[in-house]
Amino acid sequence: MKKIALAAALSLAATTAFAGGVAEVVTEPEVVKAETSSSSGGILVPLLLLVIVAAAVASN
Repeated sequence: MKKIALAAALSLAATTAFAGGVAEVVTEPEVVKAETSSSSGGILVPLLLLVIVAAAVASN
């Protein structure tokens, strides 16, 4: 009788281990912060060089 009770207890314990199944991992999307740039960044250097060249020509 003890063997039957032990077998029943072990079988109930084994079935509860697989009751939930495999849960899917939920990942939150990563927030990517876009870098902002000013529109005058690409034209500032050439304009500065043009002013320097104009000042050099005017001084001669």
